[in-house]
Amino acid sequence: MIKDITIARPDDWHLHLRDGAMLEGVLPHTAKDFARAIIMPNLIPPVVRGADAKAYRDRILTALPDGMIFEPLMTLYLTEDTQADDVAAAHQSGLVKAVKLYPAGATTNSQSGVQDFDKVTGVLERMAKIGLPLCVHGEVTDHEVDIFDREAVFIDRILTPLRQKIPDLKVVMEHVTTKDGVDYVMENEKNLGATITTHHLIINRNHLLAGGIKPHYYCLPVAKRESHRLALRAAATSGDRRFFLGTDSAPHTDDLKEHACGCAGIFSATNTMSCLAHVFEEEGALDKIEAFASLNGPAYYELPVNQEKMTLVKEDEPVIYPEKFQTGAGPVTLFDPGFDLYWRVV
Repeated sequence: MIKDITIARPDDWHLHLRDGAMLEGVLPHTAKDFARAIIMPNLIPPVVRGADAKAYRDRILTALPDGMIFEPLMTLYLTEDTQADDVAAAHQSGLVKAVKLYPAGATTNSQSGVQDFDKVTGVLERMAKIGLPLCVHGEVTDHEVDIFDREAVFIDRILTPLRQKIPDLKVVMEHVTTKDGVDYVMENEKNLGATITTHHLIINRNHLLAGGIKPHYYCLPVAKRESHRLALRAAATSGDRRFFLGTDSAPHTDDLKEHACGCAGIFSATNTMSCLAHVFEEEGALDKIEAFASLNGPAYYELPVNQEKMTLVKEDEPVIYPEKFQTGAGPVTLFDPGFDLYWRVV
């Protein structure tokens, strides 16, 4: 029985840090384990221009506790008014590593997102030319499309035509949640990668809805059927270079989660590595956890693998994590996997 495993220090390729007091409260939870993270730009107002990304990066680094080493990898929020020259300049400077596509209304603070994709074609063509990846929240927002089908419809209606139109554009399908998404990535070799979250490897829609609504399991994309969860686990633990970790750790204060119209988002930064070790051990794939958490993401983004190491040790007694964390913005509930965790980062 494997009792410890050492891997290259991991990265998080999809992270929400928010801003202000919330940023200060949650940043140390990521910086403790992860060397780098792709930082989501859906603030209010959103991070649209290179100057916005620089200012946000400065705020993140100011909030980083002394002694912690962490590199925020900045993104820009794609709008119908985004300027290709600004995007290219921000990328050339080394500041911006990706551009984020939110279909308007798809998730938290996505109201500034894209409705008419023809209006962003010029920006996407420029990105393809300079090798700047597009990270997509892969859901349609049409009211007539069932919320559990939004990812599959997005692939057929938007993503496939987009990639056919601009085949050289590098695309990351963020937080894939369906077998449809996994199969699409597996069928397309060129310029396509996908992140998978911690929580989508562990929960299905029963966790959210059976026996009462569980607001702290509510996220977007919403958790799907068990068959989809199993497809995600198979992809994540396969070692396939196209799949890598993006926690989509997304903190909201408890009053906004436990609400008549609760916010979407699961905060998992603190215990992600313990959860992943549990999942990979269950799948008999501990030898693949380094590929998923530490190797595949840097390869896709053409960045070096971290030289620092992380060791996970399996304890005899459960590792205890707090149920909640206090931040200056209010209490935030940590993701509860629903089972004991025995793997500890040392």
